[in-house]
Amino acid sequence: MDEGNAKSVKAVLLGESGVGKTCIIARFINNTFENNIMSTTGASYAGKTVAFDEFGGKCIKFEIWDTAGQEKYRALTKIFYKDAGVAILVYDITRRESFEEIKNYWYHQIKDCAPPNIVLGIAANKCDLYDNEQVSEEEARKFADEIGAVFKLTSASTNTGIEELFKGVGCKVLDPNYVDDNDPSKNKDNIVLNDEKDNKNKKKKGCC
Repeated sequence: MDEGNAKSVKAVLLGESGVGKTCIIARFINNTFENNIMSTTGASYAGKTVAFDEFGGKCIKFEIWDTAGQEKYRALTKIFYKDAGVAILVYDITRRESFEEIKNYWYHQIKDCAPPNIVLGIAANKCDLYDNEQVSEEEARKFADEIGAVFKLTSASTNTGIEELFKGVGCKVLDPNYVDDNDPSKNKDNIVLNDEKDNKNKKKKGCC
């Protein structure tokens, strides 16, 4: 991997508190998962370089900002996405209000405040709990298509779709016309389910 010639891209994760933004980043950066991570206050930073074989091994260094979802921090959050190259909108599939927030608040904030060429992604998180979903995959994909966003089913708990999420937005950075025709997260049969007790506990804690 030629990290010396990597393209630096600022990426921000946006969404309500508790949807799992911090867990997604921890899984992507360190391949770790903790079920009881405290909610982010303000913002935190992590970085990772990824090679893209689809583009001759070109590399992107993701400069990832994890932002607080609480309303009291929203003015501060604007600082982080106004010059971002990638914005990933995260919602919890078991909480419809978190999906409505990315549609009615976060997406409009990006439109109003971020660069016009920003690459958008949508993470339908906690997909291992799809038996309790309140937002259908079809509805979410329709919204993603409307705004031109990369859409992935993700679960930090089972490590589903995390790498594909960042690969997808990275490919769009390298080629704005890139279309993801190979999306393994579309197949729910590939999702590793935890037992019912663990699922209920994850839903209560709300941070995976």
